[in-house]
Amino acid sequence: MNHQTNPAGFWPVASALLGNVLITILKFVGFFLSGSGALFSEGIHSFADTANQALLMVGIQRSSKKADKEFSYGYGHERFFWAIISACGIFFLGAGVTIYKGILDLTHTNTVHISPIIFVILLISFLIEGSTFLIAFRTIKIKQRTLAYSLQIGDPSAIAVLYEDGVAVLGIIIALLSIILTYFTGKHYWDAIGSILIGILLAIVAIILIAKNREYLMEKAMPAEMQERIVEILEAETAIEKVIDFKSSTLDFKKYRIKCEVEFHGPALIKEMYRSGVLKEEYEHIKHDYAEFVRFCVDYIDRVPRLIGSKIDLIEKKIQQEFPEVIHVDIEIN
Repeated sequence: MNHQTNPAGFWPVASALLGNVLITILKFVGFFLSGSGALFSEGIHSFADTANQALLMVGIQRSSKKADKEFSYGYGHERFFWAIISACGIFFLGAGVTIYKGILDLTHTNTVHISPIIFVILLISFLIEGSTFLIAFRTIKIKQRTLAYSLQIGDPSAIAVLYEDGVAVLGIIIALLSIILTYFTGKHYWDAIGSILIGILLAIVAIILIAKNREYLMEKAMPAEMQERIVEILEAETAIEKVIDFKSSTLDFKKYRIKCEVEFHGPALIKEMYRSGVLKEEYEHIKHDYAEFVRFCVDYIDRVPRLIGSKIDLIEKKIQQEFPEVIHVDIEIN
């Protein structure tokens, strides 16, 4: 029985989506009970996260569609397109609304009714956001690698969840502090300042995510160490004299296309044929017949392109055996 595997990034986004649906409801309940601007901002924050993670799910599912005549290299860029739409949602809905609400509360006196239920809601939210943050962190963290490296090459969908939930955890702490300061000082502006700070955090995250997914939409190259290793494989081949040009691009998360131009070493290829004994039988047959030798030479010219093509196929298979994530290999002869 075949089991369909979920696309990369599915579980971090799915868990964050479910968690944020619950948190959004709780935070708005808390806001209606207290009137806290910081809690309202957190409610908007979680609503924006819910909508954005739904968009990420759309991108993940659509990116898993197989290549067809219209899109020869597949639909992998759908993941990055929807991630940018999601990030724009964070910026305009999440950051825009919360900062606007904070500024409004600064200019108008707002009574905050603080009750124990607010702290219970914030605690539950903290536990859920923290859990989904850890799921995303475990998804992107590469063993024996730094976090910076993991963030550079990790799944963009999981990274989006990591940033969003990381900011959500910070947002809950800011909301808690602003409510406590409002309670002890009796000054409403602490609550408004909390709202503005949460909005600024959201704006920063949105800009980071937009920049990251923009790179992938512009067909960012594969990691440098992979490029270097593939060039080593090419240059190790006796039939390749040197690699003149090497280009790569990202088709989807951990799916790449490479194109390289090489200087082919004809004599080395022919010597390889000699060692395999391919021409021995022909030599024995025509060595005393010049006319037959000429016919053989004319016929052999037709074999050369096929011989080179077979060699290129073997080189491509060698690359893909070591790097299965290289989906398309184009090797051109200079």
